[in-house]
Amino acid sequence: MNSLNIIYRSLLCSKNIVKPKVIRFIQTSSYLLQSVEEQVAQQKKRNEEVQDMPELVRDFLDPAEFFRQIKSIGIDFFCGVPDSLLKDFCAYVTKNVPKEQHIITVNEGAAVGLAAGYHLATGKPAMVYLQNSGLGNIVNPIMSLATPGVYSMPMLLLIGWRGEPGKRDEPQHRIQGPATPGILAAQGIPFQPLPDYHDGAEQALQTAKRYMETAHGPYALLVKRQTFLPYKLPKISMDDQFELTREGAMQYVVNGLHQRDVVVGTTGMLSRELYEYRQSRGDGHERDFLTVGSMGHASSIALGIALQKSERQVFCMDGDGAILMHMGVLATIAASGPKNFKHIVINNGTHDSVGGQPTVAMDHEKFSLSQIAKGCGYKEVMVATKKEEIDKCMQIIRQTTGPVLLEIKVKTGHRKNLGRPTRSTTENKKDFMHFLQLS
Repeated sequence: MNSLNIIYRSLLCSKNIVKPKVIRFIQTSSYLLQSVEEQVAQQKKRNEEVQDMPELVRDFLDPAEFFRQIKSIGIDFFCGVPDSLLKDFCAYVTKNVPKEQHIITVNEGAAVGLAAGYHLATGKPAMVYLQNSGLGNIVNPIMSLATPGVYSMPMLLLIGWRGEPGKRDEPQHRIQGPATPGILAAQGIPFQPLPDYHDGAEQALQTAKRYMETAHGPYALLVKRQTFLPYKLPKISMDDQFELTREGAMQYVVNGLHQRDVVVGTTGMLSRELYEYRQSRGDGHERDFLTVGSMGHASSIALGIALQKSERQVFCMDGDGAILMHMGVLATIAASGPKNFKHIVINNGTHDSVGGQPTVAMDHEKFSLSQIAKGCGYKEVMVATKKEEIDKCMQIIRQTTGPVLLEIKVKTGHRKNLGRPTRSTTENKKDFMHFLQLS
């Protein structure tokens, strides 16, 4: 008899235990410990057991076969911003498509423009992939460029449907998910959910092809969670040149902060790691604003705070993917000239939260965030790769008139058991605003 059964039977013997709650806890806990690969393997085994009842079978799309189906409707150019629901397909494209036929763009609007240029040059449609949180970035180029009635640019939008109705998700996705169909409809973009079996996917692609050929406009496929079979990118060979992880670098930065310092954490895993580190130190969370959505806007949020709270040091803890998404704000920060603005960019060269696809910041020989900031007008820029360098730079930053930027180059990857904040966004905002009012 395994340990879970022993625990379960002993609990049943207690008169004070509500039985259904115990059952749910045990089932949920064991499920959460499974990797995606384990869940898929378990579901495939179950499929074999119920194969005579097709209504109970759970299907998955093979990224390679779906890629072949896309090629069959005449699409061989791919661009966009990676998403966690598309990570397996995006990983396949990254691994198997020549660089000149696949561009990971800094934001979703740029991908629409790129697809438009490809169509002008070739007469063919491209695929633009994105998370539904990126729909806001495509509104302008879709409505004023690609839509039928303006320039009529056919393109296939593959959209990760985070927060789909009936599914649990993070706060920002719970708002975006139900709104997604309405946003697409308001832009005049026909859409349908992508079926999770290949015959259905092929029919959906044929529908998209007919629309793009007749209406000459964008068509969207909404991708639900766990639509694709797992596909992993090979380990990045450049990874060994840096000794620190993003989480380790973040910890050394936090160790150099003072009690009254203000922190704005960027979207994604950095804010989750920051939350857990504060928890482990017993610091409390009122000093940190965790930007759960609005990727690329943490620095603008920090700028707004810095301009109004000139007596406080404001640290924006950013990531390379996020800063690239709206990099023009660096010029705004420099032009505004807040002396208390301290910009920490932790650069691991990847979109780590959504599958590890590379960003252009991975090319450390050609690309330099620090030099870009310097060219925009930052007062001082620094680069660190080791603990000792971070400690030294943090001391300099405190004594240097801002805006100042520290780029910390780190290896890729994250801790597999990384949790999520247990406090609500409303609680975070309330405590943070109270902290800002302290003299």
